[in-house]
Amino acid sequence: MKTKIYNFLSKRYIVILTMLIAPLFGFIDRNFVFFFGLGIAFLILWGSNFEWTKFGMGKKITRNTILKSLLITVLFFIGFSIIDSFLQHYLGEFDLSSVEDIRGNFVGYFVLMLIMWVFAAFGEEFLFRGYYMKSLAELLGNSNKNWFLSAIITSVYFGVSHIYQGTVGMVSVFLWSLLISLIFNKNRNNLFLLVLIHGFNDTIGLTLIYLNKGNLISEWIQQLF
Repeated sequence: MKTKIYNFLSKRYIVILTMLIAPLFGFIDRNFVFFFGLGIAFLILWGSNFEWTKFGMGKKITRNTILKSLLITVLFFIGFSIIDSFLQHYLGEFDLSSVEDIRGNFVGYFVLMLIMWVFAAFGEEFLFRGYYMKSLAELLGNSNKNWFLSAIITSVYFGVSHIYQGTVGMVSVFLWSLLISLIFNKNRNNLFLLVLIHGFNDTIGLTLIYLNKGNLISEWIQQLF
């Protein structure tokens, strides 16, 4: 049974079917879209006897990886503080209603932080970059051009999956995803780098919301218009 499941799910076209079917679960709950795809990816991982390299996890977390991820996170934070301010000026505010209840709520903040590191930082990178992007690039031909095309496709897909944050959220997440996908393109065997960048980035964002300071930077930048 295990071998049959693996042989079927590891067929290259399955990634396309998964990406097409997953959004249908959004009619039930948006979280099901994510967990359906993640379930398929984990079945493939299980069937391969946990061959993590199939998902770009060929390197362990090292001090150099941590330092590199922190540097990139800082650059992303500065860059997207500016980018998001421009986007909000023209596309409206982010819809942060899904995390509003953590403002001043330490327990809620702590619990959401744990959930974020497991399902957003690790889970989303494992699914969107480790499975979707890598498998799609291999399906298209595995050339550098096809990896770039896969980065664009999966970034659009990732951005649309954040529609609950509003139009500005989809555009911002698309741009963020495209940049981190290009980093994966240059580090195809080091998905943990992306996991750390994603986790550190969201840690900053959630902490600012918890402290009710999330709009300070964007408000200051918007004053420059």
